[in-house]
Amino acid sequence: MKRKIIKIDERKCSGCGLCVNACAEGAIKMVEGKARLVSDIYCDGLGACIGECPCGAITIEEREAKEFDEKAVKKMLAKKEAPARSHGGEAHTGCPGMKAFSFSPAHKKTENNPAAAQSALAQWPIQLHLVPENAPYWEGADILLAADCSAFSFGAFHTQFLAGKKLIIACPKLDDSDGYVEKLAAIISGNDVKSITAVRMEVPCCGGIANFAREARRISGKNIPLKVVVIGIDGSIKPEEEE
Repeated sequence: MKRKIIKIDERKCSGCGLCVNACAEGAIKMVEGKARLVSDIYCDGLGACIGECPCGAITIEEREAKEFDEKAVKKMLAKKEAPARSHGGEAHTGCPGMKAFSFSPAHKKTENNPAAAQSALAQWPIQLHLVPENAPYWEGADILLAADCSAFSFGAFHTQFLAGKKLIIACPKLDDSDGYVEKLAAIISGNDVKSITAVRMEVPCCGGIANFAREARRISGKNIPLKVVVIGIDGSIKPEEEE
């Protein structure tokens, strides 16, 4: 039969994996660093993945293709999710850098550098574009929403701010921040988030970090504690603000 179905231009594909996560039917997977259509029967032809592709590599074409099979999709997704559930996580077939997982911070210094400070990072990914809206590690979490520059500007970032928290980083000036507030609000509303600490730099453009947190909390309808910390460009720390 002839029907509408997605077409992926591998020459344009950057391998980011965003389309994989956007496809609820699991019709796309990463193969040798490129997005590929798994099978015609898994693609409903609606193109939910198109808007997520930053490279314009996905389009809709009309061609001879097997009919979309919803039962086959459900069977395939159940098969994928079963081993993931047994390990307490979610199935992931996209870019390895976007795979969500949590871990315990290192408890010893590296052998190559005994003087190295211990990392307090306890989950991945951390960039706001990439973090999943729903992940087991958000439950009961205290979230640290930090400006990209803050960890480089404040030497005790891990011990003073990150320890015991789940991290999200963003840059309100350089990022394409469309959807940031909505995504953060979805994380707060869809999970048992306990608090948010927003760490921003003192430069005016970085005020967007605090604004993201304030607006997301408002949209979520949850009046969870929000603390804003301002770090000076000289590495000093300004008074904290409880909101």
